[in-house]
Amino acid sequence: MLIMALADKENDILKNMSIEIKYKPELPETKQPIIIIGAGGIVADAHLPAYKIAGFEVWGIVNRTKERAQKLADQFGIPHVFSSLAEAIAQSPANVVYDLTIMPEQYIETLRQLPVGSAVLIQKPMGDNFKQAKEILSLCQEKKFKAAINFQLRFAPFTAAAKYLIDQGLIGELYDMEVRVTIKTPWEIFPHVIVHPRLEIQYHSIHYVDLIRSFLGNPKRVLAKTLKHPAKKLSSSRSTILFDYGDTMHAVINTNHDHDFGPDHQESYIKWEGTTGAIKAKMGLLMDYPHGVADVFEYCIPEEGQSPEWKRVELEGSWFPEAFIGTMANLMRFNEGTDQQLKTSVEDVINTMAVVESAYQSSDGAEMKIEYSGKGH
Repeated sequence: MLIMALADKENDILKNMSIEIKYKPELPETKQPIIIIGAGGIVADAHLPAYKIAGFEVWGIVNRTKERAQKLADQFGIPHVFSSLAEAIAQSPANVVYDLTIMPEQYIETLRQLPVGSAVLIQKPMGDNFKQAKEILSLCQEKKFKAAINFQLRFAPFTAAAKYLIDQGLIGELYDMEVRVTIKTPWEIFPHVIVHPRLEIQYHSIHYVDLIRSFLGNPKRVLAKTLKHPAKKLSSSRSTILFDYGDTMHAVINTNHDHDFGPDHQESYIKWEGTTGAIKAKMGLLMDYPHGVADVFEYCIPEEGQSPEWKRVELEGSWFPEAFIGTMANLMRFNEGTDQQLKTSVEDVINTMAVVESAYQSSDGAEMKIEYSGKGH
């Protein structure tokens, strides 16, 4: 009873003071040089700036068009540039980590070339469809890779801060999780993505599917509809995905990338509600993309007998580029043995791909169970 009383007293103290929130990723303890495979915009905008902030050593970069790789090497001080993966592998240092930043249709061919037992971070999504995802999983297991998928939203400062508060029990039992995105997305700056037949869920809402799974586990089923814009040639640009977690948990994703009516009513947030509190995180990156606006992180833990008060916490960093530190750091720490869990492992993310596949089946009018596999929640 005394222990319970002390715990209740500590919780009351936390409610009445500014809470110190732990949200920054732990870094590896050993030197693990990185070879980046690919030299696209995401490398310049996120991977390399994140690794520079974290102090990771980028030993080399390889790209079919060597000039593009050389440009990034000059900008970020990368000492080795290659035009072929075979050449990079042949000269790679000990304890190297491979960072795949290429398009999904190239994953299988590239993974087959990597040495058995490699540590590898693979850009999301895990293939272009569920069939390909299962092939990637099988290959990674066959070659004994320590393989993770770069679902870096799990490691964004506002996500990590929310998880810390929830894990501490400060908002009670989680019963509602909502992602809402109402923005104008400039798809034209992604020429290789804009033509995809499964555009919105496969290349955008998949982040939120993975995020919801990371908090709530695997849903029993999903109901979804992904839609076109009547005046655009995109395969899809708006989606609603409803997750079935039973009779008390409400989890939903609503996205609209066509809101081209100014910033006043644009929205981009994740909200968590629990029995004793709530959290809301504004994802500023998506608004006025690619420039973005500031993130906003707020929580509310009402005190008994008083009106609810929302408190704002200033967090360092954002989704781009800082979240990219988290996925690579977790892989490195798992590789060296300091982390026991590879959070976005291919064994876990295969279940994100299963949910995505089920969402498309639901959108097409099919009633099918989700085919889970691997070691996910």
